[in-house]
Amino acid sequence: GDAAIPVLESLDQRNLLVRVLPEWAPVRSKPQRNAFHRYTVDRHLWQTVANAVAVIDRVARPDLLVLGALFHDIGKGYPGDHTEVGVEMFDVIGSRMGLSDADKGIVCSLIEHHLLLADTATRRDLSDDATITMVAERLGSTVVLDLLHALTEADSKATGPSAWSEWKAELIALLVDRTRHVLGGGDVQEVMWRLFPDAGVLEMMATGDVAIRALPDRVTVVSPDRPGTFSKVAGVLALSGLDVLGAEAHSDEQGMAASEFRVVSPHGDIEWAPIVSNLERALSGRLALESRLADRAANARPRRATSAVKPAGPTVRFDDTASSNATFLEVRAPDMVGVLHRITKAIADLGLDIRHARVLTLGNEVVDSFYVRESGGGRITDASYRDEIARAILHALA
Repeated sequence: GDAAIPVLESLDQRNLLVRVLPEWAPVRSKPQRNAFHRYTVDRHLWQTVANAVAVIDRVARPDLLVLGALFHDIGKGYPGDHTEVGVEMFDVIGSRMGLSDADKGIVCSLIEHHLLLADTATRRDLSDDATITMVAERLGSTVVLDLLHALTEADSKATGPSAWSEWKAELIALLVDRTRHVLGGGDVQEVMWRLFPDAGVLEMMATGDVAIRALPDRVTVVSPDRPGTFSKVAGVLALSGLDVLGAEAHSDEQGMAASEFRVVSPHGDIEWAPIVSNLERALSGRLALESRLADRAANARPRRATSAVKPAGPTVRFDDTASSNATFLEVRAPDMVGVLHRITKAIADLGLDIRHARVLTLGNEVVDSFYVRESGGGRITDASYRDEIARAILHALA
């Protein structure tokens, strides 16, 4: 546990660890490139082990969990992709330790996929069967799934305060439960019930009127299905200083649409009354949203840099394998006021429907993921159309 960390540090300072494990030398006191990491690489690995020990009662092979925790980032001390390098390294290390091929293979799988659950849960649509099928195919067994679930929690908690939350834990648990069903021989369709819309939202949509439901950590907006509604809601939330964690969208055959945004305030509890008022004004065209957002951006205090590494410029990526009925669109960009509004307005201006969205902030960078369809409901397959979408998004972020 945590009590062992000072002992390990003392052993390392006396060069005893590298005598047993020479591969450790390059990660000693090595800074992390990512802004959201709290510790150096070696300290992060030790903390991950300590966190893993706290959850070993959840797995069938605690010994392999500890090894996965200790070596999951060992490749960061070497050139190349750290997961690929780490797998190659542990193939050698595991043999030297006398592990069986089966056990060595499990640890290598943990190293290879140590980001899979967190990335998938926070960026992909967990109600799309392609998402669950992909994870099940990559992991192959419930033993690896349970080990990876425990490792993901231990790794995230060892990364920093922004890397683990109740919301993230819920998403990962849902992903794990659905994947376990498939790995156990169940039909993926049996667990693909949607979390949104719930019965209350369906009742709101049935009225045919604009309706807003605010809860402590989320807001749901129902209105006639018109382009740009999603981006207007995102803009009002940004104007109110709220951070969006994730969003869902749904439309019905009667021409109504519903959007739900999971939000958090950096200042504590959310005072919804003025926000709901601004939402109503924005949806009715009585709020100068673009002007107000520009003023807020101009007056915003620069965010304190959390890393010496400057965020790269915006990028746009499409993926046809992530969904069975939509096109996956991922946008990476430096964090800024109203970034989600800017992106979704550009998407709406080109006639796309947003079915699902996930928003992730990593230090000074955001990774926003969208499942989008053409206005007629199909995937976006035309290359020139994709180029125009990317062009519009990059222009909006310039």
